[in-house]
Amino acid sequence: MGSRRSSPFFAGTMPVSGAPRRSILLVTALLALAGAARGADRAGTAGRLAALYPQDARRDLTGADFERYRGAGILWCRGPDGVPQKAAAAWLIADRSTVLLNAHNFRDRRLAVTRPVADCYFQIGGRNYDFEADSLVLGTAPGADGLHITDDWAILRLDRPADAAPQPLPEPPALPVGDITLPVTMVSPAGHGNYRGPSSLERCVIRRIDPPSEDAIRRARHDCNDGYGGSGSGLFDEAGRLIALQSASLSMNSRSRFDIEFHYGSALLLEGGLLAALRGRAEAGGRR
Repeated sequence: MGSRRSSPFFAGTMPVSGAPRRSILLVTALLALAGAARGADRAGTAGRLAALYPQDARRDLTGADFERYRGAGILWCRGPDGVPQKAAAAWLIADRSTVLLNAHNFRDRRLAVTRPVADCYFQIGGRNYDFEADSLVLGTAPGADGLHITDDWAILRLDRPADAAPQPLPEPPALPVGDITLPVTMVSPAGHGNYRGPSSLERCVIRRIDPPSEDAIRRARHDCNDGYGGSGSGLFDEAGRLIALQSASLSMNSRSRFDIEFHYGSALLLEGGLLAALRGRAEAGGRR
């Protein structure tokens, strides 16, 4: 999924129930390690605070960070008991009604429905907003039979404009395919299951840009720490531009060194079909 030689799993979404979480994990040897770490998380042991890599420079977001990285919000979803739980990061983008997040919040890797949109809502600036239930747009092509890194995006429309400033509609990142060293900031408004604070920010590096796949979108391999709940975190360049959306990681909570082939984070660049869909939503919103 995303890579034919290695198997990232969509590990960022905080599990709302056991079944949806299990349904989005790939059945590989890596999952034994991930499952053990997740079990430690639930037991409240020290494994809960294990990062992906030996270094962990994450810190809490401040008010100034929220002003700089506009549109940063949180997806909340109700569990089987009806209690809302923090699920993942989400972004108010392009206008005050459009929200960008990962498709795997609602579909598993085989594209089976894991939760309905009506079970979730968007929170930004301390306020909650419902989604238009029929507004879900997924990055997967019609007839697709699986979810990959580069089509792991979804767009939703709020039932009313948010009282918050959106993230500007981005320009496609002018990045070459191949190995690079691009300093970025991972902004995680929903935090991570392996981080103590409610939200986090970390300076890290994109190390490789893969060739384009679904809808002319490329994957960025990076060394940013991630954890359950970190799905949809934004990767920003040094100019403060949103260039990629976190999707998946390998060997969650392993605290192993970064390895470009076997242990890295995966984000999808905001380009191709995703950028076209965002532009279309922004134009449609302007006509409402």
